Amino acid sequence: MVKNTWGGRRPGAGAKPKPGSGVSHLQREDPRGRPVLVTIRLRAGLPRLRNKATCEHLRDLFAKSCDRLGFRLCHYSVQNDHLHFIVEGEDGVAVSRGTQGMLIRIARGLNRFWGRRGKVYSDRYDDRVLRTDAQLRHALAFVLNNARRHGLKLPWPVDIHSSAPWFDGWRPHRRYDHLVPGVTKPIAAPLPREHWKTWKLHKRISPDEIPDPMGPRVSHP
Repeated sequence: MVKNTWGGRRPGAGAKPKPGSGVSHLQREDPRGRPVLVTIRLRAGLPRLRNKATCEHLRDLFAKSCDRLGFRLCHYSVQNDHLHFIVEGEDGVAVSRGTQGMLIRIARGLNRFWGRRGKVYSDRYDDRVLRTDAQLRHALAFVLNNARRHGLKLPWPVDIHSSAPWFDGWRPHRRYDHLVPGVTKPIAAPLPREHWKTWKLHKRISPDEIPDPMGPRVSHP
C-alpha cells in the first residue's frame, strides 16, 4: 500500500525568502505600549528623495498619516533611498495597521508625484521595538541625526528633511521650527506615556551627535 503523502506540513514547504532580502519574515513582535523604529527602503533606480520638492511632498503625506485610529507618527528621517520612522500606537494592531496604511499612502503619493506606476519599496518594512529608555534615546538620535551618520554636510543646525525642527529633546534645550516657517507639523504628539519623559535621564541629544548604528534586529517567532 502506497503511503498518502498529500497534505500536512513538509520540510521546505511554503514561501521562500527573496534573494538578497535583509528583512526577517518572522512574526512581528508585539510592542506592548513601547515605541517602534521602522525602516523602509526604496527599489533601486527610483529618484532620490532628499530634495526640496520631494521632501515637501513627503511632509504633506506624513501630516495626513501621523494621527489616525490610535496610531502616531512621532518622528521621521528622509534619506535618498530609505525612510526611518519612530511610531507608536494604542496597541499592537494600531501600530501594524497604522504603519501599513502610512506606507501605502506614501508609495501611492510618490508614484503620483513621479508620474509612474509600480512597486516603490524593495521589501517589507523592518521594525524593532524600543524596549528601554536607552534604546529610545539611541533611536531618536539615530533618526534625527541620520544624515550626519551618512556623512552629509548640512546647511542648517538640524536636518530639515527630518522631524528635527519639531523635536523638544535637544541639548541645549531649544526648538528649530523657525527653519521651516509655514509648514504644517508633519508629526503627531506622542501618547501620554512615561518613556517620553524618562528617556531624557539618559542625556538630551546634541544636534552634532553622530549616532552609532542600531545593531541587528532581534526577531521573535
